[in-house]
Amino acid sequence: MPKTEGYSIFGITISIFLCAFVLKKGFAMQEDRRLICVMMFLFTTVCFADTNWNVQSIDEFGDGNHPDIYSLNKVTVEGIILNDSLYMLDATPNEDAPFGPGAIWQIYIQGEGSDHGGTAVWMGQCYNNLPGGSGTYTDGEWLSELYRLSHDPASGYAFAPGDRVRVTGLLKPHNGKTNITERHDTDPDNDIEIELLEVAVGLPVPKVISLYMVKDANDGFIFDYTRVGGCELYQGRLVRVNDVNIVSGIWGPDKALVIRDGEGLTFDIQLGLGQGFTRYVMPTGPIDVIGIFDQESLSDYKAGYRILVPNYDGNGKVLTDRRPKPENIAGDVNNDGIVDFRDFAEMADDWLKCAPGSGGCN
Repeated sequence: MPKTEGYSIFGITISIFLCAFVLKKGFAMQEDRRLICVMMFLFTTVCFADTNWNVQSIDEFGDGNHPDIYSLNKVTVEGIILNDSLYMLDATPNEDAPFGPGAIWQIYIQGEGSDHGGTAVWMGQCYNNLPGGSGTYTDGEWLSELYRLSHDPASGYAFAPGDRVRVTGLLKPHNGKTNITERHDTDPDNDIEIELLEVAVGLPVPKVISLYMVKDANDGFIFDYTRVGGCELYQGRLVRVNDVNIVSGIWGPDKALVIRDGEGLTFDIQLGLGQGFTRYVMPTGPIDVIGIFDQESLSDYKAGYRILVPNYDGNGKVLTDRRPKPENIAGDVNNDGIVDFRDFAEMADDWLKCAPGSGGCN
């Protein structure tokens, strides 16, 4: 649908047509008719469909420049969920966190077809701890928000990687990219909404890249704000780097590694919270890496690029988690699709433990 300055031409056209119809037919007093026209126009402009590619638009300094980064307009984008939020950030309720956002939640969605971009969707619990933030969710409220964002409002279906969804929310720049967030404010008007479009369409085929496509001869990041090439072309998308070696870092949940190719170019890998980083040993020798191309830089928005790998399935050849979400099987504690001694071991390890905020174990 064509847009101008972020507003849907179709929506504006319909609004003008309906407004003219109301005025002509005289359904209400003149003042009321004017109010109806204003309300219809605002409805068609406050929330509109956009693309992930547009959301990630930047200027020559790497700053996001989408027209609604600082407006009150909510933006709607569609795409495929790339990750399980449980493997990305620690969402354990923590309303008494002394600093920082406390519990945090995040998924990435990737556009399809000509929508070449990908967008992170982020929410935190303790916004009062953040500069300019307002409000803190109690642990109970936080769990309710997690449930709301993890389930389709119409059907109650629990979202999973590979589902096609529609996301609506406010934009906020974050360390070199633009996220959909609540803008660090618990006001319900800032709520993020996620709707299911289609179940299990499958993850996008990872874009195969070589490190020379994102690093220069001096091993520096290639930055091109036009996004014809370089790191920004792959922002928020699933990528694959073949035939590299892990040369440094720490193996484990929420740790970081460095990979290097045969030409000596390197790239940072951020590991997620998946249990595979504890259950399995680090793969050695030449491997491939599949993950989400991301950026986290506090000051230089032309740097800080990395690849996020949320979990690992222990296959020994590719640093990724290739298992589809298994069907629910009684006794399958670790959700690997098999009931075996590993499930018993995990159950025994957590025996008599309580989930924070669950209200149990009193």
